[in-house]
Amino acid sequence: MKPYQQPFNARLAYILISLVIIIYGMYILSDLLIPLIFSVIFALLLMPLCQFLERHRFPRWLSISVAILFTLSILSLLFYIVYIQIMDLEEVLPQLTEKAEVWYRKGQILIRRNFHISRTQQKVEGQKYLTEFLKNNSGIIGNTLSTTTGLLGNLTIIPLYIFLLLLYRDFIRVFFYKIFKSVSSHRIDVVLKKVKDVVINYVVGLGMVIGIIGTLNTLGLYLLDIEHAIFFGFLASFLVLIPYIGIAIGSLLPMLFALITKDSAWYALGVAALFFGIQMLEGNFITPYIVGSKVSVNSMAAIIALIIFGNLWGIGGLVLALPITAIIKVIFDSIEDLRPYGFLLGDFDHIDVVKKRHS
Repeated sequence: MKPYQQPFNARLAYILISLVIIIYGMYILSDLLIPLIFSVIFALLLMPLCQFLERHRFPRWLSISVAILFTLSILSLLFYIVYIQIMDLEEVLPQLTEKAEVWYRKGQILIRRNFHISRTQQKVEGQKYLTEFLKNNSGIIGNTLSTTTGLLGNLTIIPLYIFLLLLYRDFIRVFFYKIFKSVSSHRIDVVLKKVKDVVINYVVGLGMVIGIIGTLNTLGLYLLDIEHAIFFGFLASFLVLIPYIGIAIGSLLPMLFALITKDSAWYALGVAALFFGIQMLEGNFITPYIVGSKVSVNSMAAIIALIIFGNLWGIGGLVLALPITAIIKVIFDSIEDLRPYGFLLGDFDHIDVVKKRHS
Protein backbone atom coordinates (compact mmCIF):
# COMPACT_ATOMS: atom_id res chain seq x y z
CA MET A 1 0.00 0.00 0.00
CA LYS A 2 1.38 3.40 -1.01
CA PRO A 3 1.67 6.15 1.68
CA TYR A 4 -1.09 8.31 0.18
CA GLN A 5 -3.43 5.27 0.14
CA GLN A 6 -3.07 4.62 3.85
CA PRO A 7 -5.70 5.81 6.38
CA PHE A 8 -5.48 9.42 7.53
CA ASN A 9 -4.64 8.40 11.11
CA ALA A 10 -1.67 6.34 9.94
CA ARG A 11 -0.36 9.14 7.72
CA LEU A 12 -0.78 11.66 10.56
CA ALA A 13 1.10 9.37 12.93
CA TYR A 14 3.95 9.02 10.42
CA ILE A 15 4.14 12.78 9.97
CA LEU A 16 4.15 13.51 13.73
CA ILE A 17 6.75 10.82 14.46
CA SER A 18 8.94 12.15 11.64
CA LEU A 19 8.65 15.73 12.95
CA VAL A 20 9.62 14.62 16.47
CA ILE A 21 12.65 12.73 15.12
CA ILE A 22 13.72 15.66 12.91
CA ILE A 23 13.34 18.28 15.67
CA TYR A 24 15.14 16.10 18.21
CA GLY A 25 17.93 15.50 15.70
CA MET A 26 18.19 19.25 15.05
CA TYR A 27 18.53 19.85 18.78
CA ILE A 28 21.15 17.14 19.31
CA LEU A 29 23.18 18.16 16.24
CA SER A 30 23.02 21.91 16.88
CA ASP A 31 26.82 22.20 17.18
CA LEU A 32 27.12 20.79 13.66
CA LEU A 33 24.05 22.31 11.99
CA ILE A 34 24.39 25.96 13.10
CA PRO A 35 27.88 26.60 11.65
CA LEU A 36 27.05 24.42 8.63
CA ILE A 37 23.91 26.43 7.77
CA PHE A 38 25.78 29.71 8.24
CA SER A 39 28.45 28.29 5.93
CA VAL A 40 25.86 27.40 3.28
CA ILE A 41 24.48 30.96 3.39
CA PHE A 42 27.93 32.53 3.11
CA ALA A 43 28.90 30.08 0.36
CA LEU A 44 25.83 31.08 -1.67
CA LEU A 45 26.70 34.76 -1.17
CA LEU A 46 30.32 34.26 -2.25
CA MET A 47 29.49 32.04 -5.23
CA PRO A 48 29.02 34.94 -7.72
CA LEU A 49 32.44 36.35 -6.77
CA CYS A 50 34.05 32.91 -7.11
CA GLN A 51 32.42 32.37 -10.50
CA PHE A 52 33.59 35.81 -11.63
CA LEU A 53 37.20 35.00 -10.67
CA GLU A 54 37.00 31.56 -12.27
CA ARG A 55 35.83 33.13 -15.55
CA HIS A 56 39.04 35.18 -15.43
CA ARG A 57 41.14 31.98 -15.34
CA PHE A 58 41.64 31.82 -11.58
CA PRO A 59 41.86 28.22 -10.31
CA ARG A 60 38.83 27.28 -8.27
CA TRP A 61 40.77 26.83 -5.05
CA LEU A 62 42.43 30.24 -5.49
CA SER A 63 39.19 32.07 -6.33
CA ILE A 64 37.54 30.58 -3.23
CA SER A 65 40.51 31.55 -1.06
CA VAL A 66 40.47 35.12 -2.38
CA ALA A 67 36.72 35.43 -1.76
CA ILE A 68 37.00 34.11 1.81
CA LEU A 69 40.02 36.31 2.63
CA PHE A 70 38.22 39.34 1.22
CA THR A 71 35.17 38.62 3.42
CA LEU A 72 37.30 38.02 6.50
CA SER A 73 39.14 41.31 5.88
CA ILE A 74 35.86 43.24 5.79
CA LEU A 75 34.60 41.53 8.95
CA SER A 76 37.92 42.17 10.72
CA LEU A 77 37.70 45.85 9.80
CA LEU A 78 34.17 46.07 11.18
CA PHE A 79 35.17 44.36 14.43
CA TYR A 80 38.16 46.70 14.75
CA ILE A 81 35.91 49.74 14.35
CA VAL A 82 33.54 48.34 17.00
CA TYR A 83 36.51 47.66 19.31
CA ILE A 84 37.73 51.27 18.97
CA GLN A 85 34.25 52.59 19.76
CA ILE A 86 33.98 50.35 22.84
CA MET A 87 37.36 51.54 24.07
CA ASP A 88 36.14 55.13 23.74
CA LEU A 89 33.31 54.29 26.15
CA GLU A 90 35.80 53.66 28.97
CA GLU A 91 35.55 57.33 29.87
CA VAL A 92 31.94 56.72 30.90
CA LEU A 93 32.81 54.14 33.58
CA PRO A 94 33.56 56.70 36.35
CA GLN A 95 30.26 58.44 35.56
CA LEU A 96 28.49 55.07 35.69
CA THR A 97 29.92 54.43 39.16
CA GLU A 98 28.83 57.85 40.39
CA LYS A 99 25.34 57.47 38.91
CA ALA A 100 24.98 53.99 40.40
CA GLU A 101 25.86 55.34 43.85
CA VAL A 102 23.34 58.18 43.46
CA TRP A 103 20.58 55.80 42.34
CA TYR A 104 21.44 53.42 45.18
CA ARG A 105 21.15 56.13 47.81
CA LYS A 106 17.92 57.48 46.34
CA GLY A 107 16.48 53.98 46.23
CA GLN A 108 17.37 53.41 49.87
CA ILE A 109 15.71 56.68 50.89
CA LEU A 110 12.60 55.86 48.86
CA ILE A 111 12.27 52.40 50.41
CA ARG A 112 12.87 53.73 53.92
CA ARG A 113 10.21 56.45 53.56
CA ASN A 114 7.55 54.29 51.94
CA PHE A 115 8.13 50.87 53.52
CA HIS A 116 9.88 51.89 56.79
CA ILE A 117 12.84 49.58 56.22
CA SER A 118 16.16 50.79 57.57
CA ARG A 119 19.28 50.96 55.40
CA THR A 120 20.98 48.20 57.40
CA GLN A 121 18.01 45.89 56.92
CA GLN A 122 17.88 46.75 53.22
CA LYS A 123 21.54 45.81 52.86
CA VAL A 124 21.09 42.50 54.68
CA GLU A 125 17.99 41.58 52.67
CA GLY A 126 19.64 42.61 49.41
CA GLN A 127 22.65 40.41 50.05
CA LYS A 128 20.37 37.50 50.96
CA TYR A 129 18.27 37.80 47.80
CA LEU A 130 21.38 38.21 45.65
CA THR A 131 22.92 35.06 47.15
CA GLU A 132 19.71 33.10 46.59
CA PHE A 133 19.45 34.37 43.01
CA LEU A 134 23.01 33.35 42.14
CA LYS A 135 22.51 29.97 43.85
CA ASN A 136 19.25 29.21 42.05
CA ASN A 137 20.42 30.44 38.64
CA SER A 138 24.04 29.34 38.64
CA GLY A 139 23.17 26.42 36.38
CA ILE A 140 21.39 28.67 33.88
CA ILE A 141 24.25 31.18 33.90
CA GLY A 142 26.79 28.40 33.43
CA ASN A 143 24.83 26.80 30.60
CA THR A 144 24.45 30.17 28.87
CA LEU A 145 28.17 30.87 29.08
CA SER A 146 29.10 27.39 27.90
CA THR A 147 26.60 27.57 25.03
CA THR A 148 27.92 30.97 23.96
CA THR A 149 31.53 29.80 24.18
CA GLY A 150 30.68 26.66 22.24
CA LEU A 151 28.89 28.66 19.56
CA LEU A 152 31.86 31.01 19.14
CA GLY A 153 34.18 28.02 18.96
CA ASN A 154 32.05 26.36 16.29
CA LEU A 155 31.96 29.56 14.24
CA THR A 156 35.72 29.32 13.71
CA ILE A 157 35.20 26.28 11.48
CA ILE A 158 32.87 28.20 9.15
CA PRO A 159 35.66 29.33 6.72
CA LEU A 160 36.66 25.68 6.22
CA TYR A 161 33.03 24.67 5.58
CA ILE A 162 32.65 27.54 3.10
CA PHE A 163 35.80 26.53 1.23
CA LEU A 164 34.72 22.89 0.95
CA LEU A 165 31.14 23.73 -0.04
CA LEU A 166 32.33 25.99 -2.85
CA LEU A 167 35.05 23.57 -3.91
CA TYR A 168 32.64 20.62 -4.18
CA ARG A 169 29.58 22.53 -5.39
CA ASP A 170 29.40 20.56 -8.64
CA PHE A 171 29.77 17.32 -6.71
CA ILE A 172 26.88 18.35 -4.42
CA ARG A 173 24.73 19.21 -7.44
CA VAL A 174 25.32 15.74 -8.93
CA PHE A 175 24.38 14.26 -5.55
CA PHE A 176 20.96 15.91 -5.83
CA TYR A 177 20.62 14.54 -9.38
CA LYS A 178 21.27 11.03 -8.08
CA ILE A 179 19.06 11.19 -5.00
CA PHE A 180 16.11 12.58 -7.00
CA LYS A 181 16.35 10.30 -10.04
CA SER A 182 12.66 10.67 -10.90
CA VAL A 183 13.04 14.46 -11.24
CA SER A 184 14.66 16.05 -14.26
CA SER A 185 18.04 17.71 -13.74
CA HIS A 186 16.64 20.93 -15.18
CA ARG A 187 13.94 21.07 -12.50
CA ILE A 188 16.51 20.43 -9.76
CA ASP A 189 18.66 23.23 -11.16
CA VAL A 190 15.67 25.56 -11.08
CA VAL A 191 14.97 24.76 -7.41
CA LEU A 192 18.63 25.19 -6.45
CA LYS A 193 18.72 28.52 -8.26
CA LYS A 194 15.58 29.64 -6.43
CA VAL A 195 17.17 28.70 -3.10
CA LYS A 196 20.32 30.64 -4.01
CA ASP A 197 18.29 33.64 -5.15
CA VAL A 198 16.11 33.75 -2.04
CA VAL A 199 19.18 33.60 0.24
CA ILE A 200 21.05 36.30 -1.70
CA ASN A 201 17.96 38.51 -1.95
CA TYR A 202 17.27 38.09 1.77
CA VAL A 203 20.82 39.05 2.78
CA VAL A 204 20.96 41.97 0.33
CA GLY A 205 17.55 43.21 1.51
CA LEU A 206 18.62 42.79 5.13
CA GLY A 207 21.75 44.81 4.44
CA MET A 208 19.63 47.61 2.98
CA VAL A 209 17.37 47.54 6.05
CA ILE A 210 20.40 47.68 8.37
CA GLY A 211 21.73 50.70 6.46
CA ILE A 212 18.39 52.54 6.56
CA ILE A 213 17.70 51.76 10.22
CA GLY A 214 21.26 52.65 11.22
CA THR A 215 20.97 56.01 9.47
CA LEU A 216 17.62 56.78 11.10
CA ASN A 217 18.93 55.74 14.53
CA THR A 218 22.05 57.86 14.11
CA LEU A 219 20.13 60.95 13.01
CA GLY A 220 17.67 60.60 15.89
CA LEU A 221 20.40 60.16 18.50
CA TYR A 222 22.33 63.08 17.00
CA LEU A 223 19.27 65.32 17.31
CA LEU A 224 18.91 64.18 20.93
CA ASP A 225 22.57 65.17 21.47
CA ILE A 226 23.61 61.63 22.48
CA GLU A 227 27.34 61.03 22.12
CA HIS A 228 28.62 58.14 19.98
CA ALA A 229 25.41 58.34 17.94
CA ILE A 230 26.87 56.44 14.96
CA PHE A 231 28.06 53.54 17.13
CA PHE A 232 24.79 53.19 19.04
CA GLY A 233 22.69 53.72 15.91
CA PHE A 234 24.33 51.05 13.78
CA LEU A 235 24.83 48.65 16.71
CA ALA A 236 21.06 48.62 17.18
CA SER A 237 20.48 48.33 13.44
CA PHE A 238 22.64 45.20 13.20
CA LEU A 239 20.37 43.59 15.78
CA VAL A 240 17.69 43.61 13.06
CA LEU A 241 19.22 40.19 12.41
CA ILE A 242 16.93 39.14 15.27
CA PRO A 243 13.52 39.98 13.77
CA TYR A 244 10.85 41.90 15.70
CA ILE A 245 12.86 42.34 18.93
CA GLY A 246 16.35 43.28 17.72
CA ILE A 247 15.90 47.06 17.70
CA ALA A 248 14.21 46.98 21.12
CA ILE A 249 17.23 45.14 22.54
CA GLY A 250 19.57 47.58 20.81
CA SER A 251 17.83 50.55 22.44
CA LEU A 252 18.82 49.48 25.97
CA LEU A 253 22.47 50.52 25.71
CA PRO A 254 21.88 54.09 24.41
CA MET A 255 19.10 54.53 27.02
CA LEU A 256 21.52 53.57 29.78
CA PHE A 257 24.18 55.83 28.26
CA ALA A 258 21.70 58.73 28.24
CA LEU A 259 20.84 58.12 31.89
CA ILE A 260 24.53 58.15 32.79
CA THR A 261 25.73 61.14 30.78
CA LYS A 262 22.68 63.43 30.89
CA ASP A 263 21.25 65.33 33.83
CA SER A 264 17.64 64.59 32.93
CA ALA A 265 15.86 61.26 32.51
CA TRP A 266 13.90 62.83 29.63
CA TYR A 267 16.83 62.09 27.32
CA ALA A 268 16.51 58.36 28.06
CA LEU A 269 12.76 58.58 27.47
CA GLY A 270 13.48 60.38 24.21
CA VAL A 271 15.81 57.56 23.15
CA ALA A 272 13.13 55.01 24.05
CA ALA A 273 10.51 56.90 22.04
CA LEU A 274 12.89 57.23 19.10
CA PHE A 275 13.68 53.53 18.94
CA PHE A 276 10.03 52.59 19.48
CA GLY A 277 9.02 54.74 16.51
CA ILE A 278 11.78 53.30 14.33
CA GLN A 279 10.80 49.78 15.46
CA MET A 280 7.23 50.42 14.30
CA LEU A 281 8.49 51.88 11.03
CA GLU A 282 10.82 48.97 10.45
CA GLY A 283 8.30 46.27 11.30
CA ASN A 284 5.38 47.72 9.33
CA PHE A 285 6.97 49.42 6.32
CA ILE A 286 10.73 49.06 5.80
CA THR A 287 11.28 45.32 6.30
CA PRO A 288 8.00 44.17 4.67
CA TYR A 289 8.68 46.22 1.52
CA ILE A 290 12.41 45.52 1.24
CA VAL A 291 12.91 42.04 2.74
CA GLY A 292 9.33 40.74 2.72
CA SER A 293 8.97 41.16 -1.02
CA LYS A 294 12.10 39.04 -1.53
CA VAL A 295 11.33 36.32 1.03
CA SER A 296 7.49 36.19 0.96
CA VAL A 297 7.05 34.65 4.43
CA ASN A 298 4.08 35.91 6.45
CA SER A 299 4.45 37.34 9.95
CA MET A 300 2.71 34.46 11.71
CA ALA A 301 5.00 31.88 10.11
CA ALA A 302 8.03 34.06 10.91
CA ILE A 303 7.08 34.38 14.59
CA ILE A 304 6.46 30.65 14.94
CA ALA A 305 9.79 29.95 13.24
CA LEU A 306 11.53 32.35 15.64
CA ILE A 307 10.05 30.58 18.65
CA ILE A 308 10.93 27.10 17.34
CA PHE A 309 14.47 27.85 16.21
CA GLY A 310 15.12 30.14 19.20
CA ASN A 311 14.26 27.29 21.57
CA LEU A 312 16.29 24.82 19.53
CA TRP A 313 19.44 26.81 18.81
CA GLY A 314 19.32 29.98 20.94
CA ILE A 315 20.68 33.18 19.38
CA GLY A 316 21.93 31.32 16.32
CA GLY A 317 18.42 29.97 15.78
CA LEU A 318 16.90 33.44 16.00
CA VAL A 319 19.25 34.70 13.28
CA LEU A 320 18.72 31.68 11.03
CA ALA A 321 14.97 31.27 11.53
CA LEU A 322 13.80 33.50 8.68
CA PRO A 323 16.24 32.38 5.94
CA ILE A 324 15.65 28.72 6.81
CA THR A 325 11.88 29.26 6.65
CA ALA A 326 12.27 31.01 3.28
CA ILE A 327 14.31 28.06 1.93
CA ILE A 328 11.72 25.58 3.24
CA LYS A 329 9.01 27.58 1.48
CA VAL A 330 10.91 27.45 -1.83
CA ILE A 331 11.23 23.66 -1.50
CA PHE A 332 7.55 23.25 -0.57
CA ASP A 333 6.48 25.39 -3.53
CA SER A 334 8.51 23.17 -5.86
CA ILE A 335 6.89 19.88 -4.75
CA GLU A 336 3.30 19.31 -5.81
CA ASP A 337 2.16 17.52 -2.63
CA LEU A 338 3.77 20.13 -0.38
CA ARG A 339 2.52 23.27 -2.13
CA PRO A 340 -0.36 23.79 0.33
CA TYR A 341 2.20 24.06 3.15
CA GLY A 342 4.26 26.49 1.07
CA PHE A 343 1.09 28.51 0.56
CA LEU A 344 0.54 28.49 4.35
CA LEU A 345 3.99 30.03 4.87
CA GLY A 346 3.46 32.69 2.20
CA ASP A 347 2.25 36.26 2.51
CA PHE A 348 -0.96 37.94 1.36
CA ASP A 349 0.37 38.54 -2.15
CA HIS A 350 0.12 34.80 -2.79
CA ILE A 351 -3.52 34.85 -1.68
CA ASP A 352 -4.24 37.58 -4.24
CA VAL A 353 -2.53 35.52 -6.95
CA VAL A 354 -4.63 32.47 -6.09
CA LYS A 355 -7.84 34.51 -6.14
CA LYS A 356 -6.99 35.89 -9.58
CA ARG A 357 -6.35 32.39 -10.91
CA HIS A 358 -9.76 31.17 -9.69
CA SER A 359 -11.72 34.26 -10.65
